[in-house]
Amino acid sequence: MSITIVIIAITVIVSLVAFSNDELLNKLIFYPARMNSPAEYYRFVTAGLIHADLIHLFFNMYVLYIFGNNVEYVYTAYIGKPYLFGVMYFFALIASSLPSFAKHRHDYYYRALGASGAVAAVLFSFVYYAPWSMLYFFGIIPIPAIIFAVIYLVYSAYAARRGTDNIGHDAHFYGSVFGFLFTLLFDPTHGQVFIQQIMNPDFNLR
Repeated sequence: MSITIVIIAITVIVSLVAFSNDELLNKLIFYPARMNSPAEYYRFVTAGLIHADLIHLFFNMYVLYIFGNNVEYVYTAYIGKPYLFGVMYFFALIASSLPSFAKHRHDYYYRALGASGAVAAVLFSFVYYAPWSMLYFFGIIPIPAIIFAVIYLVYSAYAARRGTDNIGHDAHFYGSVFGFLFTLLFDPTHGQVFIQQIMNPDFNLR
C-alpha cells in the first residue's frame, strides 16, 4: 500500500472521529497560544489530521490522492527513496505552520486545522517535475501547473497579508515553498531540467 493511501486513510479516520468529538479536536488542533512547551508541539502535526467539515476533508484528500501518488512514484523510481514522500509530508505539516506559530504566539483566539499546507507542498513538488502539465481549475478550466503555481503563491501571499477570512493562506504559501525546495534539495540534478522545461513551454493538453 502506498504512503499516500496510508496518509489519506489515517487523516479520514481521525477527521471523521473528531467531527463528533470536541475533546479530541481540541487536543489535536493547532493552537499557538497553548504551545508553551515541547509537550504541545505535537499539534504541528496532529492539526493536519483534522478538518473543519466534510468538504474541507474531501478537497484536501482528493488533491493529495491525485498528486501524491505521482510524487511518491517519482521519489521512489527516480530518487530511489520510497520513504522520502512520507518524510516530506511530515515536515511540510510543521514548516507550513511555523510562520503562523510565530505570528499568533500570543493570540488566544487563533486556532487552525487541516492538511492544506502539506497538500500544497505535495502539489508544488509535482510542479517541480511537471511544470507544463495541465491542471484543471474547478475540474474544467485547463491551466499549466507552473502558471497555476505562480498565481497560487501570489494570491496566498496577498490574502495572508489582508487576513480578512478564516483560511490559512500563510500555511498554503509556506507549504508550497517548502514542497518545492524540499524536492529540489533531494533531487538537485533535476533543477537544470526544470529550467529547460520553463524555457520551453509545452501547452499540449494532457
